[in-house]
Amino acid sequence: RALEGRAAGVSVQNVSSTFGTAPKIRVRGATSIYGSGSQTRSFCYVKDLVRGILAMMTKDSFPGPVNLGNPGEYKVRDLAEIIIKMTNSKSRIINLPLPSDDPTVRRPDISLAKKELHWEPKIDLNEGLLLTIAYFDKELTKRVIK
Repeated sequence: RALEGRAAGVSVQNVSSTFGTAPKIRVRGATSIYGSGSQTRSFCYVKDLVRGILAMMTKDSFPGPVNLGNPGEYKVRDLAEIIIKMTNSKSRIINLPLPSDDPTVRRPDISLAKKELHWEPKIDLNEGLLLTIAYFDKELTKRVIK
């Protein structure tokens, strides 16, 4: 769960797992973002994070701590628009007041992970979103069929 609700700049009901916004946009018809959505975030697919954690755990005498994540940066509003487009949603974006403690930029420096663990993410945002959308489509279909 790489995203932390409000800290990710998107309401917690819309981001329930890494790249997990898509199904709820499709179901709910609206998504809320904090502020204008110009704040940036990075998104890392869970399989990449697990690979990084395993690399850290199996490395002898690791000098950590280390940042694991994806250094690709995206505006929160752009992410919402991408997901709406990918899911063919008619969802609208609702802007909520930006909390005073909301950071404007989130981008991990993964240089230590690259150097010491020979790790970096392999799955980009679009691929991660497509995988996540497919997963939740399958899960939601199972629930509807039951």
